[in-house]
Amino acid sequence: MALHIALSMVGLLLIALGTGGIKPCVAAFGGDQFTDEQYIYENLISKVNIHSTGKAEKYILLYLLLSINAGSLLSTIITPILRGQQCGIHTQQQCYPLAFGVPAALMVVALIVFIIGSGMYNKTAPEGNILVKVCKCVGFAIKNRYKHRDSRYPKREHWMDWAEEKYDKLLIAQVKMVLKVLFLYIPLPMFWALFDQQGSRWTLQATTMNGNFGGFVVQPDQMQTFNPILILIMVPIMDSIVYPLIAKCNLNFSPLKRITVGMFLAALAFVAAALVQLQIDASLPTFPTSTQSQAKFINMMNTSLTGQAGEFPLDLKSYEATPEYFTFTESFNLQLEGASYAVSLTEGTRNTLVVIKDAISPRPIQFSDFAAKPEEGKNAIRFFNGYRNRLNITSDKAEYGDIVSNNMSEYRNISFGNTKFTILDEVNMQACVYEQTLAFGSSFTLVIPPTLTFGQMCEGIVQVTDITPNSVHMAWLIPQYFLITAGEVVFSVTGLEFSYSQAPSNMKSVLQAGWLLTVAVGNIIVLIVAEAATLPDQWAEYILFASLLVLVCIIFAVMAYFYTYIDPVKIEAQFSQPEDEKKRRSLEMVKRASIDYHNDKRRISDSSNTYQTKM
Repeated sequence: MALHIALSMVGLLLIALGTGGIKPCVAAFGGDQFTDEQYIYENLISKVNIHSTGKAEKYILLYLLLSINAGSLLSTIITPILRGQQCGIHTQQQCYPLAFGVPAALMVVALIVFIIGSGMYNKTAPEGNILVKVCKCVGFAIKNRYKHRDSRYPKREHWMDWAEEKYDKLLIAQVKMVLKVLFLYIPLPMFWALFDQQGSRWTLQATTMNGNFGGFVVQPDQMQTFNPILILIMVPIMDSIVYPLIAKCNLNFSPLKRITVGMFLAALAFVAAALVQLQIDASLPTFPTSTQSQAKFINMMNTSLTGQAGEFPLDLKSYEATPEYFTFTESFNLQLEGASYAVSLTEGTRNTLVVIKDAISPRPIQFSDFAAKPEEGKNAIRFFNGYRNRLNITSDKAEYGDIVSNNMSEYRNISFGNTKFTILDEVNMQACVYEQTLAFGSSFTLVIPPTLTFGQMCEGIVQVTDITPNSVHMAWLIPQYFLITAGEVVFSVTGLEFSYSQAPSNMKSVLQAGWLLTVAVGNIIVLIVAEAATLPDQWAEYILFASLLVLVCIIFAVMAYFYTYIDPVKIEAQFSQPEDEKKRRSLEMVKRASIDYHNDKRRISDSSNTYQTKM
């Protein structure tokens, strides 16, 4: 187990390193593919109405988001299917190696394709580690400001101006632009704290719901497919219809206002999740608290039994179970037909006491039950063998093996749908089949009585419900997925555009990295809030996160109100070095000379054609 944990941590670390290397650079790399000299660049500019960038890089950001969500859609559909396959050397189990192996192989293919096409890309030569330069410049400014904190030194317009003694004004101006945007990022992690719970809290929420949509069945973790599906639909609609309509109405729907709206929509999504959770909680059985224990009773004798379990009277019919669990706060005394038994139950557990005939008097046998809904929306099934002989039980979805008389099998998790159990009497070599249609999230004890009749079908098996199936349908999750996706579209896409448009020419990847860093901080916030709140009800935790995001949304709106949009190109032009200006002018002269050359060539050609015509 320790090795598995260590390998899992290594895998997560490698994913983090790979993601950190790819995501901050991919948008900037895409933007580098367009140059001022390319006609396509100018052609795209005329087609794009972008409030924040006004440049063709907008398409790169949109295509990037659509590509990411197309991959996410395929992953959330295919990976659960691959995982659901049975594989293994010693024992058959869910095939996680296949679920991880296929994406890994596809990633290798993608890398090969990327390398093959490497020569077609427009590559900007690296100019050192700009992040290190930024950090050194900021560090020097702080150090120099602290060193000259005396009142005799004149104040400077900006605290970064204290770096002028060592760094040129262009770099300082660029750092100012970066810090100005990074300051706005401070409230943003709260959005990601809610958004990324789709893969955790919301998936767990789906495990307690019914995923049967009639023509198809949705597994709990496949509900995440609604996010990329809605992204692929909503992004083009927002970009080509909604935003242009808003612009025609002369509404100032600036990038920072869009981000604010996105945060508010995410908060509404969690309010919707809380309302759904209240409906789920109303449908769930009452599970024991940490100071309680529960028990139900199954009578395996061929006569009815009466008695007392603590303060609860018992009236058990033959081969039947009590319809509900009884809750106890301490050990209790069980009295059956004049016999008395001291029963001790572990706190926080559910238990089944099977009453069998021992010599003359009845005797209880204690077994532990599920004290929560089965994982992944599956169904926990077990058998109690009250038959006189050893039975071997198998099914098309699980193996139970041999079960001796008066003993209980282990629970086996079985997925939704019709399941056939084959029961074999190993002494008389008789077999029969028992069929059961399973929903989602249920738990059953199938009692095989001494009166079991072997034939084509197993007759006489008693189905005892430990946990009722999920009754709230997964379709009720769609509104919250719609709201969180709408929030992502106006928050994430706009945030990437804003970061790109407000970044200096050589620091676009720095701001992209800063934007992505808010995602990591958001995930840390989830851990802190969830551990600190310790709320007993999940719906209350959803409301807590929604309230925190609304508060942060208000703070961000105030910060955005005082933000002034900038044009990095104009600011950088003010601090351009003479050498850079010479290069720019030389390039313009070359362009003009080229244009004059082609114009002269065309005039000569036209004159020649005219002369030949006259001849």
